[in-house]
Amino acid sequence: MTHAFKVLVTDDDPIVLELTSSLLRQAGYEVLQATTGQECLETVRTHHPDLIILDVMLPDVTGTDICRKVKNDPGLQGSFVILLSGVHISSNQQAEGLSAGADGYLVKPVSRKEFIARVQAMERIKRAEDALRETKKEQETTIQELRKALEEIKTLRGLIPICAWCKRIRDDAGYWDELEVYLGKHCEATFSHGLCPRCREEVEKGMKGE
Repeated sequence: MTHAFKVLVTDDDPIVLELTSSLLRQAGYEVLQATTGQECLETVRTHHPDLIILDVMLPDVTGTDICRKVKNDPGLQGSFVILLSGVHISSNQQAEGLSAGADGYLVKPVSRKEFIARVQAMERIKRAEDALRETKKEQETTIQELRKALEEIKTLRGLIPICAWCKRIRDDAGYWDELEVYLGKHCEATFSHGLCPRCREEVEKGMKGE
């Protein structure tokens, strides 16, 4: 089941914060809010949002610095960041934000259509990365299981000491086990007993006293 896409909006302007949050809720997103850089970091650590809409100018620290902290923290990696600026900025300033690890940059005012389109684009990329990461995890689990199975198979290879008379096999501890007991310890086979044609003939002869 697909989880709700969680978006953290960080802006110190209460009106912008509510308008942005309302727009995202209408689009079907789960919304978290923060008004300072410190509150943003605490919310990210607690709730691990999929996307952070981060105002560049905050009262305690710049959004670029917060973005850099989020992207450099192994425990917080996985959250996408869109930086939002309230003033026109140069290409160099945008480059600085992207260098800090931001996944996108928007300049206010931005149309509702473009804003939601950007968020939806981030959602598609994030979900694709999550699916790829989950597939990789499943593949690693399968590989580990195959390696374990291979190691178990290898235990039946090599020199196995077997008695030439009774056909019992000596284990690593020096005990002599019946063949089916030894194999039962080293593989998942289930044995059913019967007589081969030659042995059946010998048994029948014995029963007849021949």
